[in-house]
Amino acid sequence: MAERITSIKELDFTPQEKAFPSPGDWRDLFIYFLLVDRFDDNKENTPAYDPASAPRGRDPKQGGVFQGGNIKGIIRRLDYIRGLGANAIWLSPVLKNRQERMDSYHGYGIQDFLEVDPRFGTKQDLQELVHQAHKKDMYVILDIIINHTGDNWAYPGDYPYYYWREAPGPFDFGFWREVDSAPGFQGGDAVWPQELQHQGYYKRRGQIRDWNDPEEAIHGDFVSLKELDIAQPEVLDTLIKAYKYWIAVADIDGFRVDTVKHIENSATAIFCNAVREYAKRIGKQNFFLFGEVVADDPTLERYIGRNSRIEGTNERFPSLDACLDFPLYFMLEEVIKGLVNPSGLRERYERFRTMYADHGAAGQYFVTFVDNHDQMARPYLRFMHRNPHPKQAVLALGYLLTSQGVPCMYYGTEQGFDGGGDNDRYIRECMFGGQWGAFDSTGRHFLIRITRYTRALPA
Repeated sequence: MAERITSIKELDFTPQEKAFPSPGDWRDLFIYFLLVDRFDDNKENTPAYDPASAPRGRDPKQGGVFQGGNIKGIIRRLDYIRGLGANAIWLSPVLKNRQERMDSYHGYGIQDFLEVDPRFGTKQDLQELVHQAHKKDMYVILDIIINHTGDNWAYPGDYPYYYWREAPGPFDFGFWREVDSAPGFQGGDAVWPQELQHQGYYKRRGQIRDWNDPEEAIHGDFVSLKELDIAQPEVLDTLIKAYKYWIAVADIDGFRVDTVKHIENSATAIFCNAVREYAKRIGKQNFFLFGEVVADDPTLERYIGRNSRIEGTNERFPSLDACLDFPLYFMLEEVIKGLVNPSGLRERYERFRTMYADHGAAGQYFVTFVDNHDQMARPYLRFMHRNPHPKQAVLALGYLLTSQGVPCMYYGTEQGFDGGGDNDRYIRECMFGGQWGAFDSTGRHFLIRITRYTRALPA
């Protein structure tokens, strides 16, 4: 077993093999987005879902903890994904989260930026997934986080601290959390690489309370996840090097950048340009960097195309290649379902003529979707929730495939998943069944050919 890497000083940015070339235009791709823990557990002999015989009655607690999906499960299902017509895969974060946090199944609370979470597999598993995908002319996009780390340290007394605008400075640091033994660091297992083991590299302003307050959204902790002070060059340099390493070691084709609106956009631009330059240098001429910016079109303009600029200035500084198309998401479902007039869609495309200097190519700046794992517009409801018309899902996907943008399908939409509830676990069902299968079922998988798939519509 290779010795664990603990510092960015140990990283080698030399690609392990010739880099897989980028596509000429990402608009020619169809992305399939999956949550690693909820897709496939690489186990044999799980029966396929049958609405007449599938065990019912899920335990809601199971939806909020690890279910067992892993990277090897994705490898064995590449033909399933390719059979849908998708030729790119967007993976939820796979880097190591705290091992005692069973609720970090989604991967967004990173403890070690240089290791794959052992519950998902190994670095070698990730390399094999990308290798096998490339053999099928598929691309792999990794979900990454530069805004925050996991809950790797605590405020004094391990109490929850909340954002206080009038605070004279950062709150006091409490202690590094310790579970696993980690040689070479006296504070316990904490956070890695060791360059991030510095109290001053975290803003320490407490949890965000008002998500609509721009200052609080930029400087506050993302719930229990600890906000990095990415404006500090040492912090930004550490993250740039950590993610360049994953391109080198795994031949990744693109990054989806999480929580972009919570990051100083100058830091986002520096990060993206550093990654882009490195990718070009090793032969990936069109490495794809798209971000999650939950906002309207004027806000998205700050990050994409020739209109991108540094906040509060007139300085142009290209940042992301594209953003998730939340403005489209906010209206598309109602249009497809016939609940609102489609004129809003037409008017938005017309506005592109004045919003973007290169409006004819504006579609390259958006990754379009109709379902996702967060569902900000209508909390915790999939497109098919309580919808008796399955063909509307086909219409929605057809729209994405034939309209401006890079189309993206969320796993399970193709199988009619109709989750909905009072939290996000209800829209993160297991494709492999497990204890948290779709349609309130357990122990039945849904990874079956669409042409053979039928199910009973909800009552």
